[in-house]
Amino acid sequence: MQEIIEALDQLEKEKGISKDLIMEAIEKSLNSACEKDFGKDTECSVHMDRETGEIKVFAKKLVVEEVYDSRSEMTLEEARQIDPNYNLDDEVPIEITTRDFGRIAAQKARGIIVQAIKEGERDAVYNHFADKEHDIITGVVQRWVGNNLSVSLDDRTDTILNEKEMIPGEYYKRGDRIKLYIVEVKKNQKGFRIVVSRTHPDLVKRLFEREVTEIAEGVVEIKSISREAGSRSKIAVWSNDENVDAVGSCVGMNGARVNAIVDDLYGEKIDIIEWDPDPAVFIEHALSPSKVVSVTLGPDGKSALVVVPDYQLSLAIGKEGQNARLAARLTGFKIDIKSETQAAEMDMDAYYAENYGDLEYEDEYYDEDEYPEEVDGEAADEEAAPAAEEAGDPIEADAAEEAVEEEAATEESDE
Repeated sequence: MQEIIEALDQLEKEKGISKDLIMEAIEKSLNSACEKDFGKDTECSVHMDRETGEIKVFAKKLVVEEVYDSRSEMTLEEARQIDPNYNLDDEVPIEITTRDFGRIAAQKARGIIVQAIKEGERDAVYNHFADKEHDIITGVVQRWVGNNLSVSLDDRTDTILNEKEMIPGEYYKRGDRIKLYIVEVKKNQKGFRIVVSRTHPDLVKRLFEREVTEIAEGVVEIKSISREAGSRSKIAVWSNDENVDAVGSCVGMNGARVNAIVDDLYGEKIDIIEWDPDPAVFIEHALSPSKVVSVTLGPDGKSALVVVPDYQLSLAIGKEGQNARLAARLTGFKIDIKSETQAAEMDMDAYYAENYGDLEYEDEYYDEDEYPEEVDGEAADEEAAPAAEEAGDPIEADAAEEAVEEEAATEESDE
């Protein structure tokens, strides 16, 4: 019997199938064989020793005066040969061996064991990938299936990368190794299905967690991410240690860390900005690389009016509104961008009455030292459009140590 235990140990090691699961299947199969040979009315019990592998099978027989079915009944005389204390209508457990089972019963037992091994192997694979849900895995491109891509995750498991989960513009060929984000692992009638993505924002998050030691250790924290896959991402980071530069840690020496992530995303641009507890400061950072004159938070707590230098208007909005759109998703605020010229011509009371009714608005946040007051010949003439999209849940705001210290000096220079 020791050979059985060694075989089960090897099976557990190689395929990840629980030894107890196989032993339970063996017990079930032998019980099924008993029913086949002795009839379903016969009560059988099977036990396999977990240490030695020894199997004992017992079939209970009823003590009767006259035997009509020898498989489930025995005479009082036969019972008292086993134990003198047995009486009529008692049940006597009789040990039987697997050699007594018929060919059909043995085949049925074998089928149950094989099925149990297959199910155990499938469950082991499912549990392996279920543990990796919401994490990154490296796959190998196998072939195109229509507009979708078949990807091998290991020597036993393939999945399909759906067309809508591919990064636009990426080209894949057989044998390419690509990093995938596991969105979900769910069971179905055929086994289970692994849903993977290359466009999910958390793919960027997991790549940074793997590449940046400070993030893995919890010193630097990723507060939010907004992404337009294949084009550009913005990631807001915050350091829990004043001696550690959050942005610098993510960029790495000579950009080594962020460049490694950009390579994994085939050249997708990544803006790393510093998160701030003050929503106005956070919004200013989020609109980087554009400079910001002022940020006025709306009384609804979900919107902001941002004023930028005339010559920075197009940069703040970005190509087709991308910069403002990503900033809105990153911060959770609806952002309306105006140039200084447009802001000077605005009737703020009328603007707020139109957008917020009778709600009062907060004072503006100024950051005038971040950009030159005048740039000769660089005023932007294009009209600004409200480049705002609502995004996700609003981010909880925190306090900026940089405040509005030089407002008075700036006002004097403007005069």
